[in-house]
Amino acid sequence: MSVPDYMQCAEDHQTLLVVVQPIGIVPEESFFRIYKRISAVSQVNVRDSQRVLYIRYRHHYPPENNEWGDFQTHRKVVGLITITECSSAKEWPQTFEKFHLQKEMYGSTLYDSRLFVFGLQGEIAEQPRTDVAFYPSYDECETVEKRIEDFIESLFIVLESKRLDRATDKSGDKIPLLCVPFEKKDFVGLDTDSRHYKKRCQGRMRKHVGDLCLQAGMLQDSLVHYHMAVELLRSVNDFLWLGAALEGLCSASVIYHYPGGTGGKVGSRRAQGGSLSAEAGNRHRPGALTSNGINADTSAEIGRAKNCLSPEDIIEKYKEAISYYGKYKNAGVIELEACVKAVRVLAMQKRSMEASEFLQNAVYINLRQLSEEEKIQRYSILSELYERIGFHRKSAFFKRIAAMQCAAPSIPEPGWRACYKLLLETLPGYSLSLDPQDFSKEKKDVTQSLESYTAKCPGTMEVITLPDGLKLPPVPFTKLPIVKSVKLLNLPTSLRPHKMKSLLGQNVSTKSPFIYSPIIAHSRGEERNKKIDFQWVQGDVCEVQLMVYNPMPFELRVENMDAKDFCDTKGLLTTGVEFESLPAALSLPAESGLYPVTLVGVPQTTGQITVNGYHTSVFGVFSDCLLDNLPGVKTNGCTVEVIPALPRLQISTSLPRSAHTLQPSSGDEISTNVSVQLYNGETQQLIIKLENIGTEPLEKLEVTAKTVNTKEKLYGDFLSWNLEDTLCQFPLKPGKIATFIVNIKVKLDFSCQENLLQDLSDDGISVSGLPLSSPFRQVVKPRMETKPLNPQESSKVGDFSHVKASLFEIEQAGICTGEMTQGSL
Repeated sequence: MSVPDYMQCAEDHQTLLVVVQPIGIVPEESFFRIYKRISAVSQVNVRDSQRVLYIRYRHHYPPENNEWGDFQTHRKVVGLITITECSSAKEWPQTFEKFHLQKEMYGSTLYDSRLFVFGLQGEIAEQPRTDVAFYPSYDECETVEKRIEDFIESLFIVLESKRLDRATDKSGDKIPLLCVPFEKKDFVGLDTDSRHYKKRCQGRMRKHVGDLCLQAGMLQDSLVHYHMAVELLRSVNDFLWLGAALEGLCSASVIYHYPGGTGGKVGSRRAQGGSLSAEAGNRHRPGALTSNGINADTSAEIGRAKNCLSPEDIIEKYKEAISYYGKYKNAGVIELEACVKAVRVLAMQKRSMEASEFLQNAVYINLRQLSEEEKIQRYSILSELYERIGFHRKSAFFKRIAAMQCAAPSIPEPGWRACYKLLLETLPGYSLSLDPQDFSKEKKDVTQSLESYTAKCPGTMEVITLPDGLKLPPVPFTKLPIVKSVKLLNLPTSLRPHKMKSLLGQNVSTKSPFIYSPIIAHSRGEERNKKIDFQWVQGDVCEVQLMVYNPMPFELRVENMDAKDFCDTKGLLTTGVEFESLPAALSLPAESGLYPVTLVGVPQTTGQITVNGYHTSVFGVFSDCLLDNLPGVKTNGCTVEVIPALPRLQISTSLPRSAHTLQPSSGDEISTNVSVQLYNGETQQLIIKLENIGTEPLEKLEVTAKTVNTKEKLYGDFLSWNLEDTLCQFPLKPGKIATFIVNIKVKLDFSCQENLLQDLSDDGISVSGLPLSSPFRQVVKPRMETKPLNPQESSKVGDFSHVKASLFEIEQAGICTGEMTQGSL
């Protein structure tokens, strides 16, 4: 026997096997529609008896398995039901001939057979026949179930006659030796008159009669015959048939202890026939089972049925039977099915660890070369049995193997749907869920596993080429973290390039001569969307700001996050100039809000650079993320012009900084304020140091000055300088310092009398030498050395020889080279 039945259970030993098959061309849907109705008649009460017959239907059964019918009678095909279509009387002879040919396939074991004909009407259909039933159509066949019950009763008559014939003790007659197919050649030439041979024949026949009694619903008689067979076969060391007798004894005991069955369909079986089984059925009421699935009064029942094994003995006898089967290479299927039956019994007894031992033995049983479909069935049943005993992860393991087998390379048309379905069923066993609410724990477990794997083999952005030439592209982590916006930042104010106003007139206009051009307008609109209105400078640190957040329920560490371009030696993401990225690392809290991240780098050449993506390293996986592939990302443009490196100037003065500003600077100016206090007519020198802190020489220097005076009270040139000595030091090389001197001389006009003094006091210019009294003004007494000889003349207004002024502002100094400048104050 080469094809195992993984669905077998212990109670199948009491069933009669009936095969239902189509003849000719029968629609599959119609066949299974009738097959379902036939298989519904699975148990029949024997007329004028308390016994019950159980039927096991199969629509496909290998003929080679039928050869083992003497070894275990439940493997023998005793009934055949065929279904066919016949539309005319001319087709009937050919159809009936096919029916006889089908019977010959199982002819040696058949008790009876039936032919169901659909579609044939007329004289032939009206003739009464026992073996043929005619129906006009598949919808008009109300008597199918009744026909099946009559068919089963005919099977019982034959079964009972065989049982009585074999069970009758005919000591004068010679008992035939029952054999399995591979034994027949071994018994050629044996002494048939020896005592050993006769005991072997008697033991095997006793076992065979026990099988017939079990099928006929006589449970107590079958137990007696199995015990007698065990003693006879053990005495002659007939191990294969001894194992079969022990398995039969276990099956009868299981049927007694578990009337509901062990196949998982609770309530599908009714109580057994006979006085013993009837009592057991009455005591096995719903709700009367203990934790191990056995009635609480089991010991009393066993006392009444001395030949019945206890639940513990059932497992021990199964182990002994399986060990005997293991001695024979050709009994692998029998051994495998016995393991499956024992596991189902142990599952009812809730003895999971012992059940796992039987299953482990079943895994290592070597059978013939199985087909792909048989492998899938084997692994699926192993998965189902592990699930029944509570080994969920082991169950998922075998179910996953079955899923992979569905898409094995040796299968011409892989079953991807079945593979997907089986893989989905493995998720609970691996504690995985598709429910978003359960993702938190799973995400943590998956990321930890990923980190352990990438520690041994880092994930890169390289394309993987399989041996068959198939190329697997890399998959970047674009959502770890999730980027919501990208913004290219302008340089700091002190480093921004400025066009020289004096040179603007030299530029050639590139505007169109037309008032309006839709083509130009459209192209300019696209340029405005892509190109940014500021510039980066070669050699200066430039910044790109990303707004990111962490969607994971745990802290996310991002390493080596930087911007990339195609000019990098690693083959990067964007086109443009050579760009040196400076990596950054960050740690985002669990499920954080938007978090700003600044990526920095230094452009090494000039031109236009387009930032198209960024690079990350998360959980050991390196990813190059393209902005075009990020949905919902906001950006202010990704293309910026990089101009050549510019000089950088740092200015310092000899005067202290001012505490406040006279005039706020505009966004395009860099200003600083110094303060000095002088008397009217007093002169002071301001020393300004110019240091070249860049890498380019300073070639030109322009100095301008203006006086901040909103009320126009001051006149004259307060600042003066001579640049000849300073310009002699130009061009100023990097790291060198040049100085120039600014002369500050105060000139005030006091001819506007008292109102001017009040305004001067408001503007922070203090006046001495004037007797002035006002509730809102400061009273300043005249200085003694300037007191006039004539007191009356001291009250005259207009002689203000001593005035102290403060807060002169040096607003800006411009250092020019080419068209751009950079300054630092």
